[in-house]
Amino acid sequence: MTPSSGNVFVDIGFEKVEAFRLELRSYMMFALEGVIRERGLSQREAAKLFGVTQPRVSNLVKGRLDLFSLDMLVTMLARAGVRVNLSVSA
Repeated sequence: MTPSSGNVFVDIGFEKVEAFRLELRSYMMFALEGVIRERGLSQREAAKLFGVTQPRVSNLVKGRLDLFSLDMLVTMLARAGVRVNLSVSA
């Protein structure tokens, strides 16, 4: 058994910078899925709320990290009324 680094993407072999970006995107996608689940939204309703198409919501729910930029995910969260906080440290 190998201890986790704390970032599953590093653990499966991504370079640290890319792993960090993937981790951030996965957190935001999880938050968007939570909005859908908590509000009981259909994909069509979620698409309208997030300002995207229903196929985009389908890709979100399927976990297609590669199809969403950090900027798009922040925008979708903001449109849903979810605040994204950023903390930067050395």
